[in-house]
Amino acid sequence: MDNIEILNHKGQAIASVSGNSLLISEPQDALDLMAECRYKGADSIIVQEANFHSRFFDLKTGLAGDILQKFSTYRMRIAIVGDFTKFTSKSLGDFIFESNKMGHVNFVGSVEEAKEALAN
Repeated sequence: MDNIEILNHKGQAIASVSGNSLLISEPQDALDLMAECRYKGADSIIVQEANFHSRFFDLKTGLAGDILQKFSTYRMRIAIVGDFTKFTSKSLGDFIFESNKMGHVNFVGSVEEAKEALAN
């Protein structure tokens, strides 16, 4: 699996996934990632947008809902780092807005923003 670094931010152990060979393309991929991060002591994960299959950002596929439901079920917070302005779907924009408001799933523009979101 890609490099997983454990960051300590404001007393929180946060796993930060780097590299682009990891592709989360189905719920099992997310479960495997969560298991490895929990094993390393983290209960939150920072993942880059590029680590998700492009279908994730097409809400009609249901992939985002299926994957993010796993994070909710197993009580692991996630921050997805990327430039989400390139997506023109109103439903995706609404989904990102609502997710960020709830705080369990965060869509952010930088790793620093991700650390702050997950430490709160």
